[in-house]
Amino acid sequence: MNGLKGMHHVTAITSSAEKNYDFFTNVLGMRLVKKTVNQDDINTYHLFFADDRGNAGTDMTFFDFQGIPKGSHGTDEIHRTSFRVPDDAALGYWTKRFDRLGIAHDGIRRQFDRQVLPFSDFDGQLYQLVSDEGDSGVAPGIAWQNGPVPLEFAITGLGPIVLRVSDFTYMKKLMEDVLGYSEIDASGDIHLFEVGEGGNGARVIVEYNAVLPRGRQGFGTVHHTAFRVEDHDALEHWIDRMEGFGFRTSGRVDRFYFESLYARVTPGILIEFATDGPGFMGDEPYETLGEKLALPPFLESKREQIENHVRYIDTVRSTKTFEKEYE
Repeated sequence: MNGLKGMHHVTAITSSAEKNYDFFTNVLGMRLVKKTVNQDDINTYHLFFADDRGNAGTDMTFFDFQGIPKGSHGTDEIHRTSFRVPDDAALGYWTKRFDRLGIAHDGIRRQFDRQVLPFSDFDGQLYQLVSDEGDSGVAPGIAWQNGPVPLEFAITGLGPIVLRVSDFTYMKKLMEDVLGYSEIDASGDIHLFEVGEGGNGARVIVEYNAVLPRGRQGFGTVHHTAFRVEDHDALEHWIDRMEGFGFRTSGRVDRFYFESLYARVTPGILIEFATDGPGFMGDEPYETLGEKLALPPFLESKREQIENHVRYIDTVRSTKTFEKEYE
C-alpha cells in the first residue's frame, strides 16, 4: 500500500517549551509521549503531544528555537491545525472549558459537514477542534486515559490541516495529481480534499487567498506538516514519485521513531511523508512516556552535552493524579 493514509503529525514553533507543555497537558489534555531534541539542531527541544500511546495520526509536535521572532499569519502557509473530538456534544464541553480557563476561541461553527471550534494559544498559534460525529473514515486514536479531560470529550487525534494559498490552481494539481487527494466539497474560496479511507483524519482544507501578504514563519506558526505512509517501501515510492514530479527532496531520513521524507512544495509550505512506525513505545515504559529526555541511539554519545545545554523541564506525570474536570 503506497497511497497516503492521511495526517501523521503537525510540527509548529513555540516561544516557550514550558508554557507549551502546560497548555497541551493541562488545558488540552494531550499526552506528552516524547521529550527529545530537534535532531538537526540538538540545542532545541522537540516535544511530541499525542494520544495515549503516541499513535501515528495523533501527534502535534513543537520546536522551541531560541531567539526566533514571532511569526505572522498570512497566505502561503500551513494556517491552522485541527484536533478530533468524539462528537458535537464534546464541542459544548470545550466551549465551557475554554471560557473557564480564559482560552481565546471563536465559538462553535459549521465547516462543510462538521461542527468545529476554532481557538488559539498563548503564541497566537491557530487550532480548531473538529467533531467526529458521523465520521466513518480513518479511525481516531485513544484519548489520554489519565489526563484531566473526561474521556467522552477528550482529543483523540489530528483532523484536517488548513492550508492558505495564493495559487489555488497549483495547489489543486499538487493535491490531486501528485498527492492523490480528491476535492469532495467547496464553499467559496475554501476547498475540502480527502484521501484514502477519508474522514477527519484524512482531510486537508485549502483556502485560496491572494490578498494577504505571505505568512512569516516564527513562533506561533506551523513549521511543517506530515502525511502518513505505511512503511519503508511506501516511503521509497514517495521519494521516487516526488522527485519524478521535479521536487527536490531530503531523501530518506531516519528519525528513529519513524522514517521521513521532506519536500518544500511552495516557498511557505514544507511537507513531510512519515512512516507509521516504529512509533514512540519502544524506548520508554508506557507509564512514564515523555518524562525523561529521550534520545535516538545516534545521539546517545552526545547525551551529556545535550543535557548540559537544554534547560530542565519537569514533565513527570506518573506520580500525579489528574482529576477529570467536568464543567
